[in-house]
Amino acid sequence: MEFGICHLNCVAIRKDPSDQSEMVSQLLFGETFQVIDNSGAWVRIHTDYDYYEGWVLKIQMKPLDHSTHDLLLKNNDHYSGEMVTMISDKDDHLQIISLGATLPLYQEPHFTIDDMKYTFDGDVIHGKMEKRQLVMTAYKYLNTPFLWGGKSPFGIDCSGFTQMVYKINGHQLFRDAHQQASQGEVLSFIEESEPGDLAFFDNDEGEITHAGILLPNNHIIHCHGKVRIDRIDQSGIYNVDTRRHSHKLRVMKQLF
Repeated sequence: MEFGICHLNCVAIRKDPSDQSEMVSQLLFGETFQVIDNSGAWVRIHTDYDYYEGWVLKIQMKPLDHSTHDLLLKNNDHYSGEMVTMISDKDDHLQIISLGATLPLYQEPHFTIDDMKYTFDGDVIHGKMEKRQLVMTAYKYLNTPFLWGGKSPFGIDCSGFTQMVYKINGHQLFRDAHQQASQGEVLSFIEESEPGDLAFFDNDEGEITHAGILLPNNHIIHCHGKVRIDRIDQSGIYNVDTRRHSHKLRVMKQLF
């Protein structure tokens, strides 16, 4: 079995091995994975963080040997707190990374991917943060445009947004909204919730298709067209622009 790491800012994970195939998620810089299949220029991967599977181009991955992969799994919990910044390698080549990028084997001000040492001069986030910090991180993504499968400040979807906010603060969520809804404890009323808790919404068929993060005073931050703030009540999300409900509340969950 092969292993790899994303050494570019963000790489598309596709449903099928084709450039025309739907992007189902993304790998951000520093994320590791296992290779489980090959098809020409493509490899099917199983991500280490959220156990997601899909296809990425071989030329967009950096192979890792088994021992290096194991080492990174144990030392891969430092993240960039900068919206967008530059890193440099030993030859002073510059590369862009964005919010939530992983800094493998970080030892200030350097981190290492295999045999390449990088210099990072910016805000580093490490460890489990308090719940109030989730809200502050969520605000950083405000007005990020919606992008199906996206996980970066350049484009993000609803569950990518909730996952990244929790990840940066040291708490693990699955990738898709219906998967995330299986985590945590159920809250019966909005009044029981705290800022940073999660809310999930379903469609007419009862399928959970949307997620957001609860804010103080009956507000919610979520990605619908863009990352935005709306009101929430027991019926669902009340869009402050259209002045009508846009999503039907299914369940609220508290992870910690």
